[in-house]
Amino acid sequence: MTELNATPDVAAGRLKTEEYADNFSDLHPLLEPHEAYVEADRCYFCYDAPCVQACPTSIDIPLFIRQISTGNEIGSARTIFDQNILGGMCARVCPTETLCEQVCVREVAEGKPVKIGQLQRYATDHFMNARDKTPFERAPSTGKKVAVVGAGPAGLSCAHRVAVHGHDVTLFDARPKLGGLNEYGIASYKSVDDFAAREVDFILSIGGITVETGKRLGEGLDLAELRATYDAVFLGIGLSGVNSLGLEGEDKDNVIDAVDYISDLRQSQDLGTLPVGRNIVVIGGGMTAVDIAVQTKLLGADEVTIAYRRGQERMNASEYEQHLAQTSGVRILTWAQPHAIKGENGHVSAIELERTAETEDGKLAGTGEIVTLPADMVFKAVGQTLVQSDLNGTVAPITVERGRIVVSDERQTSLPDVWAGGDCVLGGEDLTVAAVEDGKVAAESINRALSA
Repeated sequence: MTELNATPDVAAGRLKTEEYADNFSDLHPLLEPHEAYVEADRCYFCYDAPCVQACPTSIDIPLFIRQISTGNEIGSARTIFDQNILGGMCARVCPTETLCEQVCVREVAEGKPVKIGQLQRYATDHFMNARDKTPFERAPSTGKKVAVVGAGPAGLSCAHRVAVHGHDVTLFDARPKLGGLNEYGIASYKSVDDFAAREVDFILSIGGITVETGKRLGEGLDLAELRATYDAVFLGIGLSGVNSLGLEGEDKDNVIDAVDYISDLRQSQDLGTLPVGRNIVVIGGGMTAVDIAVQTKLLGADEVTIAYRRGQERMNASEYEQHLAQTSGVRILTWAQPHAIKGENGHVSAIELERTAETEDGKLAGTGEIVTLPADMVFKAVGQTLVQSDLNGTVAPITVERGRIVVSDERQTSLPDVWAGGDCVLGGEDLTVAAVEDGKVAAESINRALSA
């Protein structure tokens, strides 16, 4: 749990019980059958469809939408799961507005794309509500053993695909629940009704996967021992370190890592018990910054500001997410970087931000102008890092560059029997769907290696 120190301005229970339930209800409720059929009929079923090319997992989008339009929801879900076994969660959290829907012919021509994400959820939810097992049959056991370290999207995707091929998988994770950021790190209103846990059970239903929790590299697991015990190892260890602001006053109470607070919120059984401030400042410009800003506003904060050091068009959060923040009452303050954190009696009370500008060569520079905002909570959402000790305290012999594990196109590391995917790899995107693709590609590569 995140350590929060109660002050007159940081308190729990700011809203009525029914307000919490309403604020954190499903962001995009499931389409009704009639709505799904009408939306599916808008698809042109393009040949060489641009939406397929834009999908990191290469789902045959025209096919699954056509299957919905003909009333074949089970077949539609199977088409999705063929390429993305976490298609249900991706339908909820994938930024479709910047991927498949952005290049939809309807979007280009009319400015109104086919609702691909919602149709994907319609199909996958229909399947998972009707059946409790994945639509795949596991091949006969090969006797080969694969260790998957990290049960986030990349690890789950890899474990499932490896198990389908008949290899025996041991899935390790540091936390008591599987799912990684799907369970602990996304906004609560994007995944309700314990969907992340239900999807984990769905994936594990393939069989051949043994789960061991409470273990991570360096704490109960040793990479050298894993390599000696298993025929192949996949690392989906994510980024467990959080970047610091490097500011005076950063050690004051209620200066908090956004990912930790979101984890507490995701696991809370009663949102009314979670303390939140009145005046909140979030430092960062990505999806995590938007998630924490919107959620603290929904918890009852009076003023929430996202401070970002460049222009709004440079934010990593999508335009849709930015709009969601603003329509939720969050202020986005651009061209402002943190300068110092002020406090009283050890508690944060304000944050100083310095105005910024770009130089002629495109670099960022402070202007010297200081803006002071009242803040009883400051959230750091400035990115996460790979903790080198996760690799047993040494980067060798695994090659690491710019704080990430280097992998080939098949997600193989510099070690011939170790693969990696997700946020921890160089070039990895902070997207669930990209992590799923990494796990899938690695699993196929592992299978080829073990079948040789």
